[in-house]
Order: sequence, then structure tokens, then C-alpha cells
Amino acid sequence: MSAAITAVCAAAEAAFDLYRTQPLAARAAYLERIADEIMALGDDLIVTAMAETHLPRARLEGERGRTCGQLRLFAGVVRAGRFLDLRHDPALPDRQPLPRPDLRLRNIPLGPVAVFGASNFPLAFSVAGGDTASALAAGCPVVAKAHPAHPQTSRLVADAVARAVSGCGLPAGVFALVEGEGTAPGTALVTNPHIKAVGFTGSRAGGLALAELARTRPEPIPFYGELSAVNPVLLLPSALSARGTALGAGFAASLTLGAGQFCTNPGLVLAIEGEGLERFIASARAALAGASPQTMLTPGIAAAYERGVAARAAHGALETLAHFAGGALFGVSAAVFAADPHLTEEIFGPASLLVRCADPAELRAVIERLEGQLTTTLHMDEPDHPLARALLPLLERKAGRILANGWPTGVEVAHAMVHGGPFPATTDSRTTSVGAKAIERFLRPVCYQDLSAALLPDEFTQNLPCLHDGRVS
Repeated sequence: MSAAITAVCAAAEAAFDLYRTQPLAARAAYLERIADEIMALGDDLIVTAMAETHLPRARLEGERGRTCGQLRLFAGVVRAGRFLDLRHDPALPDRQPLPRPDLRLRNIPLGPVAVFGASNFPLAFSVAGGDTASALAAGCPVVAKAHPAHPQTSRLVADAVARAVSGCGLPAGVFALVEGEGTAPGTALVTNPHIKAVGFTGSRAGGLALAELARTRPEPIPFYGELSAVNPVLLLPSALSARGTALGAGFAASLTLGAGQFCTNPGLVLAIEGEGLERFIASARAALAGASPQTMLTPGIAAAYERGVAARAAHGALETLAHFAGGALFGVSAAVFAADPHLTEEIFGPASLLVRCADPAELRAVIERLEGQLTTTLHMDEPDHPLARALLPLLERKAGRILANGWPTGVEVAHAMVHGGPFPATTDSRTTSVGAKAIERFLRPVCYQDLSAALLPDEFTQNLPCLHDGRVS
């Protein structure tokens, strides 16, 4: 296995300069060709993924659409050329006391990228998912590590990507798939000297182990990991009073969506005591009681979920508000929550914890103790706006995305989307793994000083967006 990984990483390195110097239009066409090849797999892809993951057809068809949609989004990003961040400060030979040289800047790709497929998204966060799409868009060859939970699905998609490589006349090293269980394949991939960055979505323990390998290499490399989040939902008093019943039903639907196996699952609810909160609990309990049990992605995930729920149920200071086959909700006081750091840990599956707060001050104190999150949600009506306004600066420090009167499950692939946040939501809070800005993870700036026009990169002569002496041109 190690020899095979060494070979594909060397091939990726050999293909790097050939790939990154392709015209932007050719790179964009390649991304679109991948999307076309995935769609051409037809129903075989969906049926295979259903058998391996137990996910329903509608979910997988939607995920396939998202996978192809983000490939096409990045094709548009590449064609537009703004990701290059071209800048030009013309020479000022007569400036006093010293002349200024001619300075130009552009972003270039880092090099071959290792992408680890996720268990819970066999298409959109796996072989040809967002990390792969954004790395290829940046100009980086990709070596993808298949997740063992859906190997045949991974192979089908990898074959589609390989056909796109061949069909576009690109070197074979632009993309490769590696497989294998245990830690050895991942270790070999992250420590290979040809790999210059890593994209990872998975467990906190696994991600931290790989991040440490990336950090302690002879040449440390960036590790972009999405590790864990409980995505707090804040039920503000006026909204809770006016629509506690509806909020309870909406919460239960979000919690149980996909058997709760989303990184944006609402695993924590924060609310101020009152009649509205009791109606919320009653509604959520009724909805969870009626939720159908779902098969989880793998036996290991199911076992971990059961252990997590059992531990919460056995916790002497927690109240079991709902514990059914379809999902579970526990309650705790703010004081107990603050005293037990384990209560902030994610349970991957349809389980959530409700923290009862006495007043806005206690609510704020709970938020201050939270780790970094992918999302935080505010349910509020107009009378809640002063409290929301007071909390927003704190929430901005805690999460990458702030929602109003919605539910965190579901991430739009768009230019303004952020799917990231402070640790442990991600290992680098400056980045996103979803949306157009994801390409920035795999780029670095290079400055060209007094280079003659004959030697300048072609992008400076192609009428692409450029910041010219501080002004957009």
C-alpha cells in the first residue's frame, strides 16, 4: 500500500506544472467534464450508494446534484479569474526618496492535495466532493482517500473523474484514488513529501492525529480539517412564547434528518425558562416519538451513537426529555452544563441537549463557554432584536455561519457561503470548505518584481480582473 501511495503522489507531482499552466478555460472545462461523467453513471451510482450507505434515493440524488453543482460553480470561478487576485503596482522610477520597482502579484496553487472522503456524504464530501473540486479548481492535482464505508461508490466516481482526465487530454497524475482501512494509508498520504495540503472531514480524534502528522513533517503543510460541532440553536424569549410548538416540531425535523448524521445537526439548544419553552419541549417530544428509526451509515457510527445517548441517559444531573428510536433530547441547567465540559461534546446522530437558562445573562455565559462551531441559529421575533443585537458580536466569534429563523441542516453551495468556524469546527477558522471561497485554501501569493513582459505569467495579459495601483481595473 505504501509503495502504491508513493507512486500516485509522485505522479501527482509530475503532473502539477503541466496541469496548473493549462489555460483557465481548459481547467474550467475539465471540472465541467467531471460533472458530466458523474451524471453519465446514471442510476448505477445511486443504487450502489444506497446499498453501501442505507441512505434513501432522494437524498442521494440530491447529493449527486450538489456534487455536480459545486464542480460547475468552481468552473465559473476559474473562468472569472478573480481567485488569482491579480495586482499591479507600476514602477515609479522618479519617486523620492527612493524609486518604486514594478510589482505584480498573483495566486498560484500549492501543489498536490490529499483529500479524505467523509462517511456521511458519499458524494458531496468524498471523492469528487467540495475539497476535490476546489483543489482542482485552484490548479492542484488531487489524491483522494476513499472512505471504507462506501468503497464501490468511491470507485465509480473515481473512474468518472479519470475518464474526464483522459477526455480532456490531461496527464493521468492529475487525479488518483487510494483505498485501505486502518491508519496506515492516511499516514502514508499525509507524510508523503509530494503532498502540499490536506482536506479532511471526519472525527475529531482522527483529524487531530492527521493534523499532527501534517504539522511535524520535515516540511509542515496546511491541514484543513472539519472535526466536530454541536451547532447551538438559540430560542429567544418572544419567538419561543409566540411559536414554541412550531419551533419544537421544526427542531425535531432538523435533528432527525438523515438520522442526524450531518455536521450541522442541531446538537445543542439554548433557551430561557418560561411557558414557551415547555410548549417547545412537548412539541419536540411528540415529534421525536413519531419519528421513524433510520439505519445509520455504519455499525461503528450506530454503536458510538448508542454509547453517547446511554451516557447522557445515565447522567445523574440530566433530564431525559425524549428518548425514542428516532431521536433523543436531554435537558440540563446552565449551571450543570457549565461544570461538565463533556456535555459540549458532539454525539453524531439524532441526539440533542437543551440547556435551560434563567435569564439573558446566563444565556450569554453559556455561549461564552462554547467551543467553535460551524453554525449558530437565532430564532427570534422583532421584540428579541435588542437581545440578538447584543449577542451577535459573541456569536460571530463562535461560529462560521449565523442563521436567523431557520435550521442549520442544509448548506447552500454559493459564493457567500461559509462552512467553517473556530476550532474544533475547523482547524483553520479563516477558511471554508463549501462555497467559492474554498478555493483559497489551496493557493499562495507570488510577487514578481521588475520581470520583463516576455517573462510574466500569461494571466497578466488576459484582461482578467486586476487591482492596479490599488484600483480595480
